[in-house]
Amino acid sequence: MTTASTPTTGVNRARVGVQRFGTFLSGMIMPNIAAFIAWGFITMLFIPDGFFGARSPFGWHWFPVAEIIGGGGDSAAIGWQGAMTSLAEGDAGNFAAYVGLVGPMVTYLLPLLIANTAGRMVYGERGGVVATIATMGVIVGTNIPMFLGAMIMGPLAALITKWMDKIWDGKIKPGFEMLVNNFSAGILGMILAIVGFFAFGPIMLGISAFLGGVVDWLVSLSLLPLLSIIVEPAKVLFLNNAINHGVFTPLALQQVEETGKSILFLIEANPGPGVGLLLAFTFFGVGQAKASAPGAAIIQFLGGIHEIYFPYALSKPATILALIAGGATGVTTNMLFNGGLQFPAAPGSIIAVTAAAIGAGVPNLLVVYLSVILSATVTFLITAVILRASRKRDLAAEADSFGAAIAQTEANKGKSSAAMDALRSSGAAAGGVATDKKVSTIVFACDAGMGSSAMGASVLRNKIKKAGVEDVTVTNKAIANLDGSEDLVITQQQLTERAKSRTPDALHVSVDNFMNSPKYDEVVKLVVDQHDA
Repeated sequence: MTTASTPTTGVNRARVGVQRFGTFLSGMIMPNIAAFIAWGFITMLFIPDGFFGARSPFGWHWFPVAEIIGGGGDSAAIGWQGAMTSLAEGDAGNFAAYVGLVGPMVTYLLPLLIANTAGRMVYGERGGVVATIATMGVIVGTNIPMFLGAMIMGPLAALITKWMDKIWDGKIKPGFEMLVNNFSAGILGMILAIVGFFAFGPIMLGISAFLGGVVDWLVSLSLLPLLSIIVEPAKVLFLNNAINHGVFTPLALQQVEETGKSILFLIEANPGPGVGLLLAFTFFGVGQAKASAPGAAIIQFLGGIHEIYFPYALSKPATILALIAGGATGVTTNMLFNGGLQFPAAPGSIIAVTAAAIGAGVPNLLVVYLSVILSATVTFLITAVILRASRKRDLAAEADSFGAAIAQTEANKGKSSAAMDALRSSGAAAGGVATDKKVSTIVFACDAGMGSSAMGASVLRNKIKKAGVEDVTVTNKAIANLDGSEDLVITQQQLTERAKSRTPDALHVSVDNFMNSPKYDEVVKLVVDQHDA
């Protein structure tokens, strides 16, 4: 099977553009998730209201709490003021006790990591350095965790650096490159930090206040569950990471700083709707969807790879209504009973959700569990009704739901029958995967470069190993990190266009589901034939 080209329509271009922008937003956050988790565990272990804190239900008290949280439990700002006073009085020994870890990490470390990552995405190491310097001005000018400011100032500073370097590109005399590069970056960083301190910071402070007010307004009017109408369909279009880490995470971290937890972490990451959908397909689905759903449910719920249920929803678009209802149910439950997480649940598995919820106490954990159970139940029941209503028709037509969904999509978009056949989950088009190029590097690419693509790479790697081929590497990357060195790129069909734009010279294979696709056998046959030739 050779992959068929997808006509580039206005709708496709718009979808790809939205996905690319969403990936850029989430790309600033996701590489730094470990730092957010580290900060979350520190707050859980040491602050007085944490799970192990002095005011926990169990009365546990981990020492030295005051030294870790800083300022004897006061805010980061008071802690810093106390630290400066200690230094002014010559009592430097109390500096660490005032400053601590909790406040500086969330105020300085996390936003600066985001800024550096964003700068590197735009203009490599040089862009990352200038972005970090500029963002420091924004942070100090506001003295709050300035995540949104970092996500705007970071890329902007790197872009300005790139423009600046173009001015004297090729005009620097040999031997003066390092001097010019270092001084120009330092001077530009200084200017941008000052601008950030006096101008950009207050603007971002106003924007943060406005967005926080919008969230508070939605909560006050009990409208927060309506976000599921936007979130759940957008997730199925592979915008899940963009929504969660690009939009909700910055706002949620601001709430955590104020209230200790946030419901926003759970609007997208709740594993309940996904597992409810997959369980419904397990009992009431047909064909390949029914056979693969149980394994997919385990991976989604415990592994947190939400992308694995997207093809199931696309196979029966009506089930997106079930996902919306389930998501809204989970949000409503957390809103009514004040449930939330202390840090991002990434990936969105029940294990990560538990770790992020337990720090706010056992009652909060029970509320979060209840929201997961109720959202899964609602999604399961509605999906079951939808699947049962069409079950006889599907069985009579001997049509697998995946194939039916693809055929309808192909018809709606006016694609050729060859392309339709190539995308059917049951099979492969005639001829197998074919290329004259020697395939030695195979890359699974997805939005984030982890999770679902790592799972697919593992499956194919094992197949190639069993076939006795040793000189072919199989890895996984984010689509944004594809650099043209790949011989064969495997993506889910919704993301293939973006992958092709990054690596037009590679062979591209589209699959419906990374967990199990018949196209893997065709790829294995290709590499075996090349190996034996």
